[in-house]
Amino acid sequence: MARTLYVAPVPPLNVTAGTAYNTSVTLTDVSPAPQIVLPANLLDVGQVLRLMAFGVFSTTGAPTLLEGFYYGAVAGTALAATGATATASGVTNVPWRIEWEGRVRSTGTAGTIMGHGFELRGTTVAAVGVVPLPITALATVTIDTTTAKQLTVGAQWGTSSASNTLTCHHFSVELIG
Repeated sequence: MARTLYVAPVPPLNVTAGTAYNTSVTLTDVSPAPQIVLPANLLDVGQVLRLMAFGVFSTTGAPTLLEGFYYGAVAGTALAATGATATASGVTNVPWRIEWEGRVRSTGTAGTIMGHGFELRGTTVAAVGVVPLPITALATVTIDTTTAKQLTVGAQWGTSSASNTLTCHHFSVELIG
């Protein structure tokens, strides 16, 4: 039997930047508003969840920065994160972009998803380095697909400074089924 394939954005679509994140070393939601929430029982085995976010950052010195995608907000489950990786020293409004694609392997209260992606993190406004997402070996991630869950972009500085800022200008979620 043939299956229908579709690609659909998961609303709401954000049109404003997230709040600038600085002076903290705590994992923080940097997603633009309004928040994106996956309804309960939306995910099905074989579907693909595609996440993409981009923005800019500025630094003083060369602090580490962790970025990632989270299921159930930043206090929930990390779908994929970069780990604390070094940034360029003393840069201003340098671009970053993270992309991740995961396939649902099972559903339920102990559902699973496995994915891979990358971060393009600027070293200047004209040069970029690539970081795998996740920065660990591929593995399934356990997710509860039976309740509504917020999807977020999280960031965490290694050094607190008003000069270490990160802004997420765009976050989109697509469901491919």
